[in-house]
Amino acid sequence: MNSLSSVDFHCDVLWKLLEQGNRSFLDDQTGKLDVTFTRLRQAGASLQTFAIYIPDSMDKSMTPILQSIDLFYRKILAVPGIRFVKTAGDIERIQNSGEIGAMLSLEGADGLQGNLGMLRILFELGVRAIGLTWNQANWGADGVMEPRQGGLTGKGLAFVEECNRLGILLDVSHLSERSFWDMVNRTHKPLIASHSNAKAVCDHPRNLTDDQIRAIIAMDGRIGITFVPPFIVKGRPAQVADVIKHIEHVCELGGERHIMFGSDFDGIDTHVEGLSNPGELSNLEETLLKLYSDEQVTSFFHGNANRFLLNNLPR
Repeated sequence: MNSLSSVDFHCDVLWKLLEQGNRSFLDDQTGKLDVTFTRLRQAGASLQTFAIYIPDSMDKSMTPILQSIDLFYRKILAVPGIRFVKTAGDIERIQNSGEIGAMLSLEGADGLQGNLGMLRILFELGVRAIGLTWNQANWGADGVMEPRQGGLTGKGLAFVEECNRLGILLDVSHLSERSFWDMVNRTHKPLIASHSNAKAVCDHPRNLTDDQIRAIIAMDGRIGITFVPPFIVKGRPAQVADVIKHIEHVCELGGERHIMFGSDFDGIDTHVEGLSNPGELSNLEETLLKLYSDEQVTSFFHGNANRFLLNNLPR
């Protein structure tokens, strides 16, 4: 994919490196990584967000979070041509330099254990987006799979305010619906759903209702259309055309300027046909260009995301 640069707001390479640190992000020869530097170059990538995800098999503490950040510094940032993105200025630099930006996010804040001092430390280390929960409940909120479907706790509400103050983007992708609305009502900064699709197109708990999509659009937030097959279509293998149905639906709700992509590469066991790694993004681009203008497709791939980051990352 050479005609467009791409922004991807969610991949799980760090999780795989945390579980098996001998893998190489530069050019993985094991075939176990979807996202590698080589494939990002193939995709014409301008920015990749790397999520810190701590599986249930590991201690829900700061230790594996910090280990993941160490891996990010040693395995990702050490690659020539990668630039750490922490500020709006960094976005401007990668647009002019041809480097690939690397942004750091946290998927599930369990390990902070409600301590806002730990949040401030993560900000200093470069974390710029955080999802408060994964699928279950923690100290701050209920996730989408938590049976009681509660909302944000008092500590969760304080967390939202501190993220707003610091300049950390708040990610709603794994929140329960009540937690989502609690966050909408508390935040004074726009929210992102880094890797979620439209529930009206595919009825999955991790997808967004039309009201949620409209709320994100109304605050000038962003929705990262994701390539997770169960979030795209039910009962059969997912194809590129099925991904586009979610894009079309968000556009119908007024979200043309609020769409971005959050692949979830390396966090999924199955893939959309023809969309198994960043090197295959050209298949999505080609299909979109049959339906949308060059300007619209450019917005989906990087324009909308870059504009959001320029407006909402710290200066």
